[in-house]
Amino acid sequence: MPPALTLETIHYDDDGDIATIQLVRTRINVRQLGEIERVLDVLEDSSKASLVLFRGASQGIDFTDFDPKVGLDIHGFNKWEKLLRRIEQLEKVTAFFAEGDLVGGGFQLLLTCDVRSAVPGATFRLPEVQMGFLPGMATWRLARYVGVGHARRLILRGDAVGTTEAMRLGLIDDVRDTIDRVDLRAHYRPETAVAATLARRLMLESGETQFEDALGNLLAAQFRAISQGAFLENLKR
Repeated sequence: MPPALTLETIHYDDDGDIATIQLVRTRINVRQLGEIERVLDVLEDSSKASLVLFRGASQGIDFTDFDPKVGLDIHGFNKWEKLLRRIEQLEKVTAFFAEGDLVGGGFQLLLTCDVRSAVPGATFRLPEVQMGFLPGMATWRLARYVGVGHARRLILRGDAVGTTEAMRLGLIDDVRDTIDRVDLRAHYRPETAVAATLARRLMLESGETQFEDALGNLLAAQFRAISQGAFLENLKR
C-alpha cells in the first residue's frame, strides 16, 4: 500500500487501481504545489494504480503567497512547469473531472491529462495575459491541441469558454454530472496502462520528430508493448 500522507490542500485516495487527487483548495499556492509533488512521488515510486484521476475546480494562482513589493522570480514558474510535465509523463493514464470553473493554472493542469470531463456549467479561462504575464506552457499545449487561431483568441483575449465550446474545440471529451469510476475502469483497464502511456509519449513527440526518428521510437515502444502481459493475453483469446 502507498504510504499515508498528511495533506491540507488536496485529498489523495488510492484503491490500488485508481488514484484520486481531489483539489480541496481552489487557489493554487506554494503548499498545494508541494503536496501535489509529494503525491507524485508516491505515484511514481510505490502506487500500483494504473489511472490517476484529478477532480475539483481551481481559480488559478493565489498571489497572496507573494509580496507585491518584491514580485515573483522565475523559479516558482519553473517549479510549476516541471510539476505539470511530471503529470504529463506519468506512466499511468491521467484523467481530469472539472467540478467547476478552471482558471489559469487549473486550466493548465487539465491540458496535461489524457481524459478530460466536466460538469454542466463549468467554464475554462486563461486570464494571464490580461493580468500582464503568461499562461505558462499552455501557450504550447493549447496551440497544439486546438490550433494557433483558437489558442490566440483564448490566450490573448482571456475569453472564458463553456462546456459546449470546450467540447467543440476538443478541450474536454464529455460533459457529465458525476464521474463513473466503473466506466473509467472499463475504458482504461489496468493491463493496458503501459500501451496507453507509450502511445501518449509518441503523440507528444510527434510535432518535433521527423518520420524516420518517429518510426524508430515507435518500434522501440512497440517492442516494449508486445512484451507486456496485456498483449500476450490477448493473443490467447
